[in-house]
Amino acid sequence: MQGTMTKTTNGANPAERFQKLKAEIHKEVVERLDISKLGRLPQDHLRREVRAVASRLIQNRRESVPDLDQDRMVGEIMNEAFGLGPLEALMNDPTISDILVNGAGKVYVERRGRLEATGIIFADNGHLIQVIQRLTGRVGRRVDEMSPLVDARLEDGSRLNAIIPPLALDGPVLSIRRFGMRLQSDDLLANLTLTPEMLTLLQACIEARLNMVIAGGAGAGKTTLLNVLSRYIPADERLVTIEDSAELHLQQPHVVRLETRLANVEGLGAYTQRDLVRNSLRMRPDRIIIGEARGPEALDMLQAMNTGHEGSMTTVHANDTRDTLARLEMMVTMAGFEMPLSVIRNYIASAIRVVVHLGRLKGGARRVLRISELVGLGKRSRYVVRDLFGFEQTGIRQGHAIGEFRAFDAPPRFLARLHTAGIDLDPALFKGRVLRHCDVPAANGNGMAP
Repeated sequence: MQGTMTKTTNGANPAERFQKLKAEIHKEVVERLDISKLGRLPQDHLRREVRAVASRLIQNRRESVPDLDQDRMVGEIMNEAFGLGPLEALMNDPTISDILVNGAGKVYVERRGRLEATGIIFADNGHLIQVIQRLTGRVGRRVDEMSPLVDARLEDGSRLNAIIPPLALDGPVLSIRRFGMRLQSDDLLANLTLTPEMLTLLQACIEARLNMVIAGGAGAGKTTLLNVLSRYIPADERLVTIEDSAELHLQQPHVVRLETRLANVEGLGAYTQRDLVRNSLRMRPDRIIIGEARGPEALDMLQAMNTGHEGSMTTVHANDTRDTLARLEMMVTMAGFEMPLSVIRNYIASAIRVVVHLGRLKGGARRVLRISELVGLGKRSRYVVRDLFGFEQTGIRQGHAIGEFRAFDAPPRFLARLHTAGIDLDPALFKGRVLRHCDVPAANGNGMAP
């Protein structure tokens, strides 16, 4: 439901009237159907029966509501009966990456990297809670006053978070992060997320089994880039993925997917990422891929990287390369072991070789802002970091960030490691120069879907 909504004389706007009338008719449909027979009907027959009853009830309202769009009303009642009500159309739109519902009357989406108000509304907060309960019920979870917060993965891989009163003071809040678009490396190049030179280096690092961390803020595209880069892992390797909510879609034939589990209502049965990382070491993995390191599992991940599981990868929430390393230090201390900072830094520097930093810029574009090599430790146990490629923002034009991709005249120290793996990159690839100007928005306006 799009467009501006104006208040009517009876105090309700057309959108509210439509939703309330739909709720009334939907209730009548349920009351008129013979529930005892519905369970024995084939799905297509059941849909025809519901559509027929709804059409008759709507036709009976034509005199009191002459401007009613009958086809639209029937469609939305079908969505209420078999789908997700007002959210059904949004869930079927592949261009939408996030659905954000702030109470019954405010529904936003992120499309092409930018937030948009949809104009969609629910009949009331109770209606919104019903839809949330329908969503969570499909995946065996529940949300109610006793359990007013839920975080879950939906059947299509989307990630759902819902919080309702009494925790949410102004009404139920629903957030859905969708992963409908499976981007390829060619898409990232076309969208100016990175350049061919940067992709060539990252592909070589994957094939040569260099441990890598992909960092960035929320919605920067970390998981998307991790999915794309994972396609360069040789098909004859055994991979174990560990995630809180399964979002990775690796194409290799030998993949073991593990997902954490929350505690049950008795507070038992929880399995954390740290539990799964420890268990994965007994599963003979060639590489371990952690969807997002955010706690003490970072220590076990670094141990794995340092003990033969080279080529492992993870993502981290961080603002730049050095912040990524500081975040890893903090996560290691969460493991409960008292270690000097110099020891922690040495552990990180010996494990991590490449840090890729992503950012979402003004206008919604995603860019690889830095590809850096962690050379090791220098004086006073300080990290020695060399920036290899990056994006330099130079301004804003038409509401979009503009700038240029650059090589920083810093050939990586790991070229010899690549050569040993049978990969020879031309040192001229790293000669300091501008690789690509980005003076206009990318073709689809966002650079990369998260």
